[in-house]
Amino acid sequence: MSRIVLSSASPRRKELLEQVGIEFEICPARGEEVITAGKPDQVVQELSAQKAKEVAAGILSYNEKHPELVTPQDILVIGADTVVAYEGQILGKPKDEADAKRMLFLLSGNTHSVFTGVTFIFMDREGRCGQYSFYEETRVEFYPLSEKEIDTYAASGDPMDKAGSYGIQGPFAAYVKGICGDYNNVVGLPVARLCQELKKLGFPY
Repeated sequence: MSRIVLSSASPRRKELLEQVGIEFEICPARGEEVITAGKPDQVVQELSAQKAKEVAAGILSYNEKHPELVTPQDILVIGADTVVAYEGQILGKPKDEADAKRMLFLLSGNTHSVFTGVTFIFMDREGRCGQYSFYEETRVEFYPLSEKEIDTYAASGDPMDKAGSYGIQGPFAAYVKGICGDYNNVVGLPVARLCQELKKLGFPY
């Protein structure tokens, strides 16, 4: 693949792609998220596709407007989105500290699912496009948290940019009793699955 573009500003997704040796550039999607699906696995695929499509459209538009500045090449755009789901509720990033506390109270002492959707948009040097989406689910169980522990963690600011209001790779690891599935999926990107899907589709990275 000549050029790989990640349509996310997440430092965790950046680190995971770098970890497996993928060379890429970052072009975050800026558009408003629109959810029409109902189930978590459908929601994350829908949102990941929206992000990838927005960035791919921007690349195509730029290439058309500035052909003298562009070298024709194959391009892969990767979109990703993560949500937490508990008893039918989809938990995204908290709106504020109070919202973070609400989510943590829900998840305390319970088991929930983390869903990440990934969308590939392939554009060849002739401008032809293809799209492929998948999702990964990981089950996560928390130890019970006291009100003080929830207040302290919410006040730290760490939950604010994370689905479900926690980061498994940070200080909140003290409350994770166990997981079933891909740890990296909980961090924000099922990178091993991503690599396997690319291989199945015949695209080297």
